[in-house]
Amino acid sequence: MGLSDAAESGQVIHYHGLPITPEVAAVEAISGGHAFVSHAYPDQLRLAVEICQSFAIDNGAFSAWKRGAPVTDWRPFYAFVNEYRRMPSFDWAVIPDVIDGDEAANDELVEEWPLARWEGAPVWHLHESLERLERLVASWPRICFGSSGQYSSIGTPQWETRMEAAMAVVCDAEGFPRAKLHGLRMLGIKTFTRFPFASADSTNIGRNIGIDQRWKGAYTPNGKPARARLLRGRIEAHQSPARYELKLW
Repeated sequence: MGLSDAAESGQVIHYHGLPITPEVAAVEAISGGHAFVSHAYPDQLRLAVEICQSFAIDNGAFSAWKRGAPVTDWRPFYAFVNEYRRMPSFDWAVIPDVIDGDEAANDELVEEWPLARWEGAPVWHLHESLERLERLVASWPRICFGSSGQYSSIGTPQWETRMEAAMAVVCDAEGFPRAKLHGLRMLGIKTFTRFPFASADSTNIGRNIGIDQRWKGAYTPNGKPARARLLRGRIEAHQSPARYELKLW
């Protein structure tokens, strides 16, 4: 292949989702690292700007969809991103999308994106066509993978099969992705270590530091900040592969 062995291991950006409470635990989770801030829950964006290497902004569509109140007016989000994109640590934002929507509706939102292409990443939902995925990967420097429809549960056999088909589209003949790939809600160690993601996010730290029954034994970390530090270390000890071993179809 003409590449060194070192190139076989990628350098995925681990975006830890905010908010994380208490704030001292959030500091342990993202200081000197990377944060993923939702427009739906922006309270700790100030903290991310102050202490992160970089941060990305989620459009909040998933949160709104879960509440049964999908977003219909994206102008406040565009204004929000336009304000924070001036920060040196701003990376990019997730372009608005319709969860479980049709491709025409999502294409319309992609076309509506008012900022530079490097500042936004469209979402390809796993229930959408591979033809749409091909169009996105050929046109955008970064695309997001969103689990949806019959593929909404990450790690199921259905989901795995669909991801394999997607990799065959987005990767070249040697298995290297043709655009930067981001895995939405895919920062589980068993997930992001299998695909050539440039980045992935999750709220694993925020959700798990408060579940006391998961923290037992003689060496249990004392307090949520210590738990956040431990979980961050476990996640960030792992990397994504630089390429995907494509299967023969």
